[in-house]
Amino acid sequence: MNTSTTKKYFRQVESKWDDQEAKGKDPLASLVYRSNLLGSDSYINNTGGGNTSSKVMEKDPISGEEAEVLWVKGSGGDLRTATKPNFASLYQQKLLKLQDIYHGMENTGLKTPAEDSMTEMYAHCTYNLNPRAPSIDTPLHSFIPYKFVDHTHPVPVIAIATADNGPELMREVYGDEVEWVDWMRPGFELGLKLQEVIEKNPDIRGIILGGHGLINWADDEKECYETSIELINKAAAYLNEHERGEESFGGSRYDAVEEEQRRDMLAEVLPFLRGQVSQENQFIGTVQDDDVTLQFINAEDAPRLAELGTSCPDHFLRTKIKPLYVDWNPQQESIDELKSAIRSGLEQYRKDYAAYYNDHRDEDSPDMRDPNPTVILIPGLGMVAWGKNKSESRVTAEFYTAAIGVMRGAESVANYTALPKQEAYDIEYWALEEAKLQRMPPESELSRQVIAVVGAGSGIGKALVRRLIEEGGTVAALDLDSEAAEATAREVLDDIGMGIGVAGSDISGSGDVIGLGCDITDRDSVQEALQQVIIAYGGVDNVAVTAGLYPTPDEEGHVDDAAWDRAFAVNVKGNYIVADEVGSVWDAQNLKGSMVITTSANAVVAKAGSLAYDTSKSAANHLIRELAIELAPRVRVNGVAPATVVEGSSMFPRERVIASLTKYEIDFDREESTADLREKLADFYASRTLTKQPITLDQQTEAIYSLLSSRYENTTGHVLPVDGGLRDAFLR
Repeated sequence: MNTSTTKKYFRQVESKWDDQEAKGKDPLASLVYRSNLLGSDSYINNTGGGNTSSKVMEKDPISGEEAEVLWVKGSGGDLRTATKPNFASLYQQKLLKLQDIYHGMENTGLKTPAEDSMTEMYAHCTYNLNPRAPSIDTPLHSFIPYKFVDHTHPVPVIAIATADNGPELMREVYGDEVEWVDWMRPGFELGLKLQEVIEKNPDIRGIILGGHGLINWADDEKECYETSIELINKAAAYLNEHERGEESFGGSRYDAVEEEQRRDMLAEVLPFLRGQVSQENQFIGTVQDDDVTLQFINAEDAPRLAELGTSCPDHFLRTKIKPLYVDWNPQQESIDELKSAIRSGLEQYRKDYAAYYNDHRDEDSPDMRDPNPTVILIPGLGMVAWGKNKSESRVTAEFYTAAIGVMRGAESVANYTALPKQEAYDIEYWALEEAKLQRMPPESELSRQVIAVVGAGSGIGKALVRRLIEEGGTVAALDLDSEAAEATAREVLDDIGMGIGVAGSDISGSGDVIGLGCDITDRDSVQEALQQVIIAYGGVDNVAVTAGLYPTPDEEGHVDDAAWDRAFAVNVKGNYIVADEVGSVWDAQNLKGSMVITTSANAVVAKAGSLAYDTSKSAANHLIRELAIELAPRVRVNGVAPATVVEGSSMFPRERVIASLTKYEIDFDREESTADLREKLADFYASRTLTKQPITLDQQTEAIYSLLSSRYENTTGHVLPVDGGLRDAFLR
């Protein structure tokens, strides 16, 4: 294994502060700028974690007098992407007065209820009716007597914060400029503790939060940001002096499987694994098999460290109390033995999680959540992270990557320690965390679903990709023209501002849609495309085939034998190859699935001039019925039969449109745009229907989406016409 990237892991980070860019910003815009800088690097701060604040003098909207206002990142925000609406605003003096209320409740001996009740009091401190809910870390920022505060989760600092001799290490790294606070749950009590420590040590610049992270401050905003950078770099420099390189985590126990073979093995095992972890809630996966991750998973100490779990609260809320380390030898055992190890490992993991829940719950605890792991470590192959969508699984992978770095640092200088199980449980099942989960909007119709759209480069397929993404789907856009497929993915992702969408060396890091080349007449091509989809997302749930071929007749209305063969290869056999190859994925997952094949009204309307196309589509109709029987009961197979859809169709290039207009004796000017010519042809086709309306892409995509979704969960083996009412196509 190439271990060059596993040496000198703890890097220095550069200040990205730009005086020119920062100049002239209002206080809130400046806070956003500082926050985005800190959030732009997951080595400094994980997605959704950490928070920043500024204390600013604002005009009270009622009295008109100046009042000190705390602007702080609100609940659920992300520093990297935060904008002004992501920040809560509270009257600073009102927040300070809450201390009297808290101490009064604390004296009753009911500390946890007192702590939780304070979050309800923040609403009474809101400045200017700001609807953004404050985070539970608000007191940390309010009670620190400085204008600007940064709270981050830097990997090298958390490494020191989780070491069993953390306070001693802190002194070696920082001397007297930083203090230590033992682990405390984020909230009001921790804010009071920080206030106390600063009062006793007025010259310090920051505090390490045991097991948690870093908090620092200044009365100048740039100074606050650069203090964060400086303190992170001091920790990184210290850890690099003690870095063990290839001997980290006790040295190597297993070798990584070579990359090409590794990807083949992952493609074989991932659908099985996805089915196993999706027995309660379906998941989308992210594979991570870089050198650093593999070095940890393959190491002697990996089983021990994996069992300890993570420490930083933000980490284990995503990664659960611990990952599943699969007991499998990649050099000596087979894929079948790996599957057996996964099955037994998951069974034990669920038992362990239930015991963890039952041992630490109380009478007010929420019901036990899904007991399946969200992080699975497979020696030789890599880490697989799971989430309700691709974005969430990527973040889960990001968090455990940070945890690996934390363990690497802590174990280089001491012994890594995780949170006590009761503390971990109290965070995971905290009433405030449960309330946040309950406030989340319902999941979208196609959330947790991976859908392959074949023919996504243009026409119905391209429009369908966007429709499925809007409904929460995770989509693989496949097309014979790989550049067109990639363009579809890129356009959709640019519009919604998400991820990356084209094939590359790190396809597992793809966004919610990915574009790939695929020739459905070539089984090898289909297998290769599906392997990439599986590596990207963990499996496939639904398939929509919109690809089709219309062989253009010659001047006498005939097509040659090769064109006949090509029409049946694309319109019939290609659909079968896709179904056959995805069938093995469906079998391995053992999850429900759906397939929709686009046929045509021509399949049942006999007419002159398109024999090869019409008969191939008629065969496709019957293929749907055969596949519905073949794949039942787990997978439904249906079809959509549009009348001619001219809009956006690759089967209607300008030459064919002109030929059709000429054939039907429709007046046109050859100087007209292709779009105008297509509209004339669409209007002509519409005139032959009962509704007299052109058949649109949106109508087709709505039909396909409905058949893929649960709306038709008891419909299979049928072809839904979307043809405007063609009497010759009526069922008979």
